Amino acid sequence: MTAPTTFDKAAQTRNLILATAAFAISFWAWNLIAPLGVFYAGPDQLDLDSTQKSVLVAVPILVGSLGRIIVGVLTPRYGGRIMFTALLVISAPFVILVAVAGELKSYPMMLVMGFFLGIAGTTFAAGIPFLNTWYEPSRRGFATGVFGAGMGGTALSAFFTPRFQEWFGYFPTHLIVAIALVVVAVLCWMFMRESPVWVANTEPAVPKLVSALKLPVTWQMSFLYAAAFGGFVAFSTYLPTYLNDVYDITDLKSAGARTAGFAIAAVVMRPVGGALSDRFGPRVITAISCGGAAILAVWMMTKPDMGNGMAAVDFILMAMMMGMGSGSVFAWVSLASPPAKVGAVTGLVGAAGGLGGFFPPLVMGATYDAVDHSYTIGLGLLVAFAAAACLFTVFGIPQSEDESAETGAKA
Repeated sequence: MTAPTTFDKAAQTRNLILATAAFAISFWAWNLIAPLGVFYAGPDQLDLDSTQKSVLVAVPILVGSLGRIIVGVLTPRYGGRIMFTALLVISAPFVILVAVAGELKSYPMMLVMGFFLGIAGTTFAAGIPFLNTWYEPSRRGFATGVFGAGMGGTALSAFFTPRFQEWFGYFPTHLIVAIALVVVAVLCWMFMRESPVWVANTEPAVPKLVSALKLPVTWQMSFLYAAAFGGFVAFSTYLPTYLNDVYDITDLKSAGARTAGFAIAAVVMRPVGGALSDRFGPRVITAISCGGAAILAVWMMTKPDMGNGMAAVDFILMAMMMGMGSGSVFAWVSLASPPAKVGAVTGLVGAAGGLGGFFPPLVMGATYDAVDHSYTIGLGLLVAFAAAACLFTVFGIPQSEDESAETGAKA
C-alpha cells in the first residue's frame, strides 16, 4: 500500500492521546511498589534490609524491560490496538495480587507478583511502532516525545499512591489502579485505530529479532537509551529510598511528592527532546543530555543541602537531562531504523533502557554506606556511564547520509 502524503490530523491526535494515556496508567501500575518501598521495609511489614528493599523495587523493572522485546515484535503483527488492550487487561490482576502479597506480609510472594507486574512496563514497545505508522518522518520526534511523556505515570504513582493508601487504605489503592487499567483498556479497544498505511507484518519473530540485532543502530541506541531512560527509571523508582537514606525523609507523602517532581520534570522534557531533535538533530541533544547528567551526578555526590533547595535543583536538572535524552534517542531510532524493523529495534532498545534502570537500584543497595549515609560509589558509576555515553554519541556513531540530510533540512 502506498502511503498518503498527508494524514488525518484528528485521527493522529486521538490515537496519540489514547496511546499516551495507556502508557501512563500502565507505568503507574509498573511503579506501584517503589513509592511504598519504605512502608514495605518497616519492621511491622516485611522488615527488609537495604539489599532486600532494592531487589523488591527493581524486580518489576526486569520483566518490563525484557518483555519489551516480545511486545516490539508482536505489535507490527497484531497492531497497537490489540497489544495495548491486551497488556492493560493482563496487568490488572497482578496489581491485585501484589496487594494480596502485602496483606499476607510475604516477601517471596511479593517478589513473584512484582515480577509479573513488570508486564505493565512493556507498553512502551507497543507505542513506538504504532505511532510511527501514524506520523510522517518529520513529525515522529514530536509524536514519540509526546507518547514518551506517558512515563509520567511514575509521577502519578509517586505522588498519589502514598496518598491513596492514606485516604482509602492499602488494598483499595491497588483495586483503584487495577480498575483504571481495565477502563483505559476498554477505551483503547473502542476508540483506538490502526493507521491506514499499517499492514500486518507476519514475518517469523526470531529471524526478525536476529535481523534487528545485526543492525548497528540497535546496539548504538540501546547503549544510549540505557543511559538516558535507564537513569530515569532507576531514579524514579529508587528516589524515595535514596531520600530516606541520605536525607532522612521518612514521610511517604513527602518523599512521593519529591519523586513526582523529579518524574514530571523528565516527562515535560521528553517531548521537548523529541522536538529539539526534529530541529537540530538527535545527536546534539543526546550528547547534551548525557554530558549534563554526568556533571549533575558529580554534584549529587557532594550531598547538596535539602534545606536551601540546592538538592531539589540538582534532582530536577538531572530529571530534565534524562527526559530530554530519552526523547532524543527515540527520535534517533525513528530516523535511523529501517521502517520494516522499527518494531523489533524498538523492543530491543526499550529493553536496554529498562535494564539500564534495573541494575542501578541493586548496585545502590549493595554499595550504600550506612555509616556516612552515602551512595558515592553508585553515583560515581553513574558519572562514568553518562560520560561514556556522551563521548560515544559525539565520536562513536558515524553520521549517516539520512541523518545528515535530515539535520541539514531542519537547520
